[in-house]
Amino acid sequence: MPTYEYQCKDCGERLEVFQKFSDKPLSVHPECGGKLQKVFHASGIVFKGSGYYVTDSRSGGRKSDSSSDKSSDD
Repeated sequence: MPTYEYQCKDCGERLEVFQKFSDKPLSVHPECGGKLQKVFHASGIVFKGSGYYVTDSRSGGRKSDSSSDKSSDD
């Protein structure tokens, strides 16, 4: 379940809540009764696995430069 962060507009307190995607967002602070607002954070992008670089998507159609260097050294 995702964790959402809310901030109370009245008292300024921040709270984290585990909610399902299908749950409605909270609107009232449980302690002071103030109005809650969702806090959004910038998130970084992480690429994992192959296919993100030009050389990853090639399927051996081109030999590596190291094999051609060895033949030119003779």
